[in-house]
Amino acid sequence: MNPSLETATEPNQQHASWQVASSPIRILIADDHPPLREGLSALLERQTDLRVTAMAADGEEAVALFRQYQPDVVLMDLRMPRLEGADAVAAICREWTDARIIVLTTFDGDEDIYRALRAGAWGYLLKDVPCEELFAAIRQVHRGKKYIMSQVAQKLTERFQGADLTDRELEVLQLLVQGKSNRDISEALCVVEGTVKFHVRNILEKLGACDRTQAVTIALKRGLARL
Repeated sequence: MNPSLETATEPNQQHASWQVASSPIRILIADDHPPLREGLSALLERQTDLRVTAMAADGEEAVALFRQYQPDVVLMDLRMPRLEGADAVAAICREWTDARIIVLTTFDGDEDIYRALRAGAWGYLLKDVPCEELFAAIRQVHRGKKYIMSQVAQKLTERFQGADLTDRELEVLQLLVQGKSNRDISEALCVVEGTVKFHVRNILEKLGACDRTQAVTIALKRGLARL
């Protein structure tokens, strides 16, 4: 099922109901970079209605701290050790279906976005987001509304307009990214080379790539495969 989208509204259009909240919005930050965690925490704490209750250095710790503190909103990075962000989102949402999680990351590939929202994230922001928009997103998600940056929503729309790769094509694509030849791929997947060539042709066509090198570049940019 495709995740429902609600694109971001401008911060100055946000309702002022948060100003009369009886208690601050409790936030969990999950990011594997200590300076970013500390800096983000200090930034959020300057807002009288926001309070950082816990910080996690990886996805597994994020799940454990959510279980311990059950914060109102989570700010979750995507690329983290032990358990990646989208997997941590899914793990949390399996236990708490109403968990309010915002992905805050540098990765804007359409597949990264889709995977995170499909896992249960309520929002998706890039780390260069203006501070006021970040605050607005937290408040909006806390009120039970999704918040997707406009440029992120556009990339997700483009993803839905394109042709999806099959599971097998994604496997072949990942092996292409690893520099495998058709023979290597056929041995790894236990299929004949002719079948591999068929999948590669389909991948090139669906990605709009002229050759394998360009297909790899597109796959990494979109988040379809990893190095």
